[in-house]
Amino acid sequence: MSTSDPFYASASTDQVAQEMLGMLLTYQSPKGLVGGWIVETEAYLGQLDSAAHAFKGRRTASNEPLYGPPGTVYIYSIHGRYLLDVAAQAKDVPQGVLIRAVEPFIGKEIMLKNRAKTGFDLTNGPGKLMEAFGISDKKMNFEIFGDNSKLDIHKHRKKIPQMIETSNRIGVSNQGDWAGKPLRYFVKGNPFVSGMKKRDMDLDHFGWR
Repeated sequence: MSTSDPFYASASTDQVAQEMLGMLLTYQSPKGLVGGWIVETEAYLGQLDSAAHAFKGRRTASNEPLYGPPGTVYIYSIHGRYLLDVAAQAKDVPQGVLIRAVEPFIGKEIMLKNRAKTGFDLTNGPGKLMEAFGISDKKMNFEIFGDNSKLDIHKHRKKIPQMIETSNRIGVSNQGDWAGKPLRYFVKGNPFVSGMKKRDMDLDHFGWR
């Protein structure tokens, strides 16, 4: 992806969050290439969104990447875990998409060593996928996915979900009026979606067409 990618320019942030489902996220780690299909995202809609880091125009050194051009890497930490976000709109429009979970595809052996977990628990959450990828700092902040970064979102390497489900976002229940808005999107039935109950898992097709 790059700043000229029309994927960002022509879509609202909630549309971007849905379009990203099924795209391949990769990271050229020191141990080798790792990657997975994006199965869960959340949209954060900037100044008006009470759950967003830029609510009411908040602008700090830590959330400055959100104000960057579309495709800017925004890594932040919560409770000691690192999370991966991508700026989704024009420069100075601080809206972003949190990548919450991936289905491992490339370098699974590396991920297993990084996290010492097996099964769906390997990457079924935003902090888990970062740990599995081996990302434990914010050094890539302000880079552009796919341009000058070891991180990339491959728009044209994509699996197609059978169905996209929506829900309220996770972990923001105390964040005001927007906490309950359905801005979390995930591949229905994919077992790598965070909190996916076993009875809801599609173990035959993982929710893909």
